[in-house]
Amino acid sequence: MTETKPYRPNVGIALFNTDGRVLIGHRFKGDGPEIILPGLDWQMPQGGVDEGENLRDAAMRELWEETNVRSADYLGETDWLTYEFPPYDGPQTHRLARFRGQRQKWFALRFTGDDSEIDPLTPRNGQPAEFDAWRWERLDRVADLVVPFRRDVYRTVAEQFAHLGS
Repeated sequence: MTETKPYRPNVGIALFNTDGRVLIGHRFKGDGPEIILPGLDWQMPQGGVDEGENLRDAAMRELWEETNVRSADYLGETDWLTYEFPPYDGPQTHRLARFRGQRQKWFALRFTGDDSEIDPLTPRNGQPAEFDAWRWERLDRVADLVVPFRRDVYRTVAEQFAHLGS
């Protein structure tokens, strides 16, 4: 039963450029059951927290693994936010089978590098690439580009970090 499964600890990153827009990545087509509607396959970087890992360190690691970005300064963070995964009946080793959803702490970071630093296609740290493209987007528009089960969290992130964006 879903209610008895734990939430997966996770961090999300709202990486702001100097124009106040956030970096979003386009998920690979067929990147698994989390993409449930065509056209809703964009998201901000996010990922799991390793056992005992400091959350801010986890955010920086995930940002690097997914985008190659290391040039970023801390701006702030949200309280814990949660969302439920959609129903799933695939392999029981997949996170959608093992976890109820995700419990996330979102971090706002200011990108201090050059766009040429951003490279979502090269695998890093033994992790496969998750994005096949990226772009800068207004934070208040990102919730309309993600899968529906993540929208409420993205709207909350947009509200809490609105003072940082354009």
